[in-house]
Amino acid sequence: STATAAGTAIAVRTGAAIDTAPAAAITADGRTIQVPEVAEEMEIDDQEQDEDEGELKSLSHELNLDELWHALSCCLDELAESPDSHAVLVLQPAVEAFFLVHATGAAAAAAAAAAAASAHGTTANQQANLAAGRATRAGEASGHQETRESQLSHLNELAPLSPLPSAQHASKEDAETSNADTSISVSSSLSAAEKFLKFAERHRSVLNQILRQSTIHLADGPFSVLVDHIRLLDFDIKRKYFRTELERADDGIRREDLTVHVRRDHVFEDSFRELHRRSSDDWKNRFYIVFEGEEGQDAGGLLREWYMIISREIFNPMYALFCTSPGDRVTYMINSSSHCNSNHLSYFKFVGRVIAKAIYDNKLLECYFTRSFYKHILGKMVRFTDMESEDYSFYQGLVYLMENHVSALGYDVMFSTEVQEFGVTEVRELKPNGEKIQVTEENKLEYVKLVCQMKMTGAIRKQLTSFLEGFYDIIPKRLISIFNEQELELLISGLPNIDIDDLRANSEYHKYQPNSLQIQWFWRALRGFEQADRAKFLQFVTGTSKVPLQGFAALEGMNGAQKFQIHRDDRATDRLPSAHTCFNQLDLPVYETYDKLRHYLLKAVHECSEGFGFA
Repeated sequence: STATAAGTAIAVRTGAAIDTAPAAAITADGRTIQVPEVAEEMEIDDQEQDEDEGELKSLSHELNLDELWHALSCCLDELAESPDSHAVLVLQPAVEAFFLVHATGAAAAAAAAAAAASAHGTTANQQANLAAGRATRAGEASGHQETRESQLSHLNELAPLSPLPSAQHASKEDAETSNADTSISVSSSLSAAEKFLKFAERHRSVLNQILRQSTIHLADGPFSVLVDHIRLLDFDIKRKYFRTELERADDGIRREDLTVHVRRDHVFEDSFRELHRRSSDDWKNRFYIVFEGEEGQDAGGLLREWYMIISREIFNPMYALFCTSPGDRVTYMINSSSHCNSNHLSYFKFVGRVIAKAIYDNKLLECYFTRSFYKHILGKMVRFTDMESEDYSFYQGLVYLMENHVSALGYDVMFSTEVQEFGVTEVRELKPNGEKIQVTEENKLEYVKLVCQMKMTGAIRKQLTSFLEGFYDIIPKRLISIFNEQELELLISGLPNIDIDDLRANSEYHKYQPNSLQIQWFWRALRGFEQADRAKFLQFVTGTSKVPLQGFAALEGMNGAQKFQIHRDDRATDRLPSAHTCFNQLDLPVYETYDKLRHYLLKAVHECSEGFGFA
């Protein structure tokens, strides 16, 4: 009934009247929902029409169908609970009608936000994020090419500080008010863009179910405006859009085989010799791998084997390109001393191309990097909280500085930091004349930003620049940036097979018991997660989706072997669960119900890649 009403409403011209009888929607389980009667007479006063002559009003303003959209929203809430994933398709025409009415305003608002950001000096990185969807769709079609400067601009920018756990203040009443705000009907006082965003946020799950079953490319269909709001899309929807955009960029271009001759014992050096002088267009051809002295014909298997071998060789200590993160001893970060290899910058550009080529070919690599490294690829600025997994003791010192008065340190701190290279300690200034500028209570936040930027970006700027130049040669920054850092890891390394029974058998509890109600609920919830959500949970608590080859008994922390542990969080239960990846630790509040625990756990896994948060 709602779908019919929506279709009728869109067809009605301004000035007509709509009268519909009270309708009832039938849910998948047979229950009946009474849909509010829609009886809106849309009239435009002649005098107002004269005054507004020549000014085109938005379709949502002309139609004024708030009660209809509220009815649709109520129906979608019910369908979201249905076990039948196809049930949502019943109302797909009505959802499309809502998007047609409001999406123009949402797109205009997104464009205005980007323009306002530019006018107010917003960083180039933030502007890029605002316009990523539009640029992705329009860039290739218009022949637009990103400049090298725009691709690497984020390396020179400072991110705002992530809030400290103790600095976040939110009451239960605030949380309840926020939840109420998202559950109320769309108010007529809101703009078309605000209505669209509230509707899309509230029905995110249903929208993704519809898109999952759609055969129309996202950028071409009625939901194309979602490209401007990519965070609303699930990973598999983003990946499908990403692959289609890559294919479209190659449309009409004939790709041929490129033969690569390598010796099995020298795959990295031979591949570098054969490929590093090739153009980016050559790299987009299909690689035909020939292992010297072997009879195998490459029908795809040898290419997969080549990717597997070279992804391991990238981390060979002999090349000194990467080192393991001291935070988890599993993920890799750029080695700031890589210049001991005189060819390191050429190697980094080559490695960037290899990883991008694997994504381009839809092949998986055995590569797991630190969060800050993924952020660099995505064009996102690193934050203070990213330091935790790279240098935990230094991170703790920064936390102490931010939570206490500078005088509590007992010594003076200057705007400089020590960097070790080849066993020699070198002092680098964080700003001009930094060795003579003292850190005070007024400027300590600036110090934290600058010292984190130096350690995670400045100290490896040349290596990063070379790597990103190679990566962006194959995959444009504007396209890869639709993912977040957790999703990028899954795109490169694939979804892991996580054995929940093995994880449970190798878990420890603090202030909880194995038979505690919240622990029972936790394992029940985790077992019910889909594969992608299990992978994101593992990333949330350990920093990576990598499962140890020997199982979770071999899980590593910053101090060596460290099992997964769940700590009881006795603070308010309006908090989301939080994690400490250096210790494979989950802090779990004492939630009152299973549904609340599952909801907050999923929310933390999906939305809290940065530090801690309140629900």
